[in-house]
Amino acid sequence: MYNDIKEILITEEQIQTRVKEMGKQIYDDYQNSNLLMVGVLKGVVPFFADLMRSIDMQINIDFMSVSSYGQNSSSTGEVRILKDLDYSVIDKDVLIIEDIIDSGYTLNYLKKLFLERGAKSVRICAFLDKVDNREVDVEVEYIGYELPNEFIIGYGLDYAEKYRNLPFVASLKEEVYS
Repeated sequence: MYNDIKEILITEEQIQTRVKEMGKQIYDDYQNSNLLMVGVLKGVVPFFADLMRSIDMQINIDFMSVSSYGQNSSSTGEVRILKDLDYSVIDKDVLIIEDIIDSGYTLNYLKKLFLERGAKSVRICAFLDKVDNREVDVEVEYIGYELPNEFIIGYGLDYAEKYRNLPFVASLKEEVYS
C-alpha cells in the first residue's frame, strides 16, 4: 500500500492539529444552538469522528450517502440519495461534514434540500477543498486544507475502496489509477 504513494501532502500530526482548530471554531459559532452534524458517507468517517470529539458541546449526528458520480470517475451533476437521514432537520442548525469538495454538485444539492426540509440554517465543513475543480459555486464556511488537483488518498479518501485507513493524506502514483 505504501509503495503506491507518490507524496505525503498532509501528515497525521497536521491533520489532528487542524481538526482541533476547526472544532474550536465550530464550538465558538454554535455553542448556543441545536446543532445537527450530517456526515456524507463514506470518506468522511475519520474526519467526522475526530471533528465531533473536538467540539465540546452537545451535538446530534446523522449520516447520508449520496452520489453525483454514478459509474464515472467525474461528476455527472445529477445527485442521487443512496441513504437518507434518520432524523428531521426541522428547526436545526445543520452542519454538513464532507471529506473533500470537488465539483460542488453534491453540497449545493444537500444545502438546498435541507433548507427545503425546514432547517434553521445550513453550513458546510470540508476537510479538503479542490477549489480548481469547482463547477458549482457553493459557500464553504469551514475548510481544513485546500489542495491542488491531484488524485489523493488517505484519511478516509480512497481509490477503488482502498487506502481509506491511511492516517495521512497523500497523492497516489499515476500508474496505480491510470
